[in-house]
Amino acid sequence: MSEKVSDHVLARLREWGVEYVFGYPGDGINGLLAAWERAGDRPRFVQSRHEEMSAFEAVGYAKFGGRVGVCAATSGPGAIHLLNGLYDAKLDHVPVVAIVGQTDRSAMGGSYQQEVDLHTLFKDVASEFVETVTVPQQLPNVLDRAIRTAYARRCPTAVIIPADVQELEYEPPAHAFKMVPSSLDVSDWTSVPSDEALERAAEVLNAGERVAVLVGQGAAGARAEVERVADTLGAGVAKALLGKDVLPDTLPYVTGAIGLLGTRPSYELMRDCDTLLTIGSSFPYSQFLPEYGKARGVQIDIDPHMVGMRYPYEVNLVGDARATLARLLPMLRRKEDRSWQEGITSAVERWWQVMERQAKVSSDPVNPQHVMHALDPLLPEDAVISADSGSATDWYARHIRMRGTMRGSLSGTLATMGCGVPYAIGAKFAHPDRPAIALVGDGAMQMNGLAELITIARYRSEWSDPRLVVAVWNNRDLNQVTWEMRSMSGSPQFLASQRLPDVSYADFAASLGLTGVRVERPEDVERGWRRALEADGPAVVEFLTDPAMPPIPPHATWDQIEATVAAVVKGDSDRLAMLTQGVKAKVQEILPGGARRGD
Repeated sequence: MSEKVSDHVLARLREWGVEYVFGYPGDGINGLLAAWERAGDRPRFVQSRHEEMSAFEAVGYAKFGGRVGVCAATSGPGAIHLLNGLYDAKLDHVPVVAIVGQTDRSAMGGSYQQEVDLHTLFKDVASEFVETVTVPQQLPNVLDRAIRTAYARRCPTAVIIPADVQELEYEPPAHAFKMVPSSLDVSDWTSVPSDEALERAAEVLNAGERVAVLVGQGAAGARAEVERVADTLGAGVAKALLGKDVLPDTLPYVTGAIGLLGTRPSYELMRDCDTLLTIGSSFPYSQFLPEYGKARGVQIDIDPHMVGMRYPYEVNLVGDARATLARLLPMLRRKEDRSWQEGITSAVERWWQVMERQAKVSSDPVNPQHVMHALDPLLPEDAVISADSGSATDWYARHIRMRGTMRGSLSGTLATMGCGVPYAIGAKFAHPDRPAIALVGDGAMQMNGLAELITIARYRSEWSDPRLVVAVWNNRDLNQVTWEMRSMSGSPQFLASQRLPDVSYADFAASLGLTGVRVERPEDVERGWRRALEADGPAVVEFLTDPAMPPIPPHATWDQIEATVAAVVKGDSDRLAMLTQGVKAKVQEILPGGARRGD
């Protein structure tokens, strides 16, 4: 039997080691679907409920699996639906390849059904590489470059294959003029800075007396080296949310998350340091970094396009984090005075006391912080955690302590809603032997999560560890935006846009044959978590939480406080509960044992 272009696409993906393609069918990829049947479903076609979910699942697979994620969609609307997930990959620097159908070549330019200018559509999101295969001989080079570029640039790429091309007999490129042969192999490579640059960086770091380290996802492969640097320099380490799993929070000098969703110790670390070392992070909110002129800075990043941003660093080291730190460490002098790090450790201890007290504040019906705080000690040490975008993200950032081999991620730069559940699905295909937990607000669950429970139910038998827990904070409010309106613009809650219907997520899960748990009282929170985590398959546990519990930054500005007060004055529908809960939560920081260093 002759090999068609569609057959060769799948064969080439298998040669690249691709095991899964997350997709949704459509006539623009009928040729590929037929090839999948002929290939015995290798690589495995994982059917989502929507193309956007296919892209998110590919992102989750890539983030947690450390391999390229691949998604597929039909022409026109299918291709359009991929965009949000692909932008998530672009902004978080994740390798994803989209394989997209197109109308027949003979119809292109004729305003044909589902004809969309896909090059224009993808030219931004897949700016590093997007190409259309128009003849069979072009295929291997285009597909190889898409995968190689996704890996090398840590970005999404797109391969467009018209429907009629998929059905053509495959012919390899000939040894001839204007033919472009290709190859599969990509050898390991490491980028490191020059010795001169390393020496300049060491001079800055050795001169500092109060060193702060900020790590992002680019430091994920350098855990041991980061620990050694922190120990040598007597530093504290803050983590961007995409770098939450770089270091365990059991290390006493790790201050946790930084930024609006961050911790008080991280805020103080940046406020009081005289030297900043940033490793593998492009954390964008410069107001949470040291004030300009008060600290010297060194940055390490593998991408020369991303260095020198956010802060006026003196030395920008372009290189792999692990390799660069390994070469830098022998140049660093151990600081004998440990008072700076000891102060950081004390601040971190006080902070966790504050978090425990805030989690115990009474609420109607359940304190959302209590829900997350109760999960923390119950998490398996090999858990893979995905957090959606919303107020639950605040509690994830502050209450969940990474330890063991835990992994955690979220939509960091795009901060899109609706990624939590498909991320967890992608994570389960990357790590079928590990438990996955998705932490989701009710808005995100209604947006995308409910339908993807069907996907979870479909593939549950394929995971050797059957645990996939979807936890829903059900507060009947688009809570993060509600609080942003209050604190940033002084606007009261606009119920027409913010109020959500109360859906029984647990009942919907049960209707699919999954475990469903609904928790309505504080005393049942831990029991609800245990039931979900100990279930013999995927589970949904929903908690009825208080929307009036404010996600107050531990470093809230007077402008934010005044804006929130203005919202109350203007007649916010939840003003009495909002004030009560805000005062109760904030007072936990000033109780004995909660005093803040430097205040």
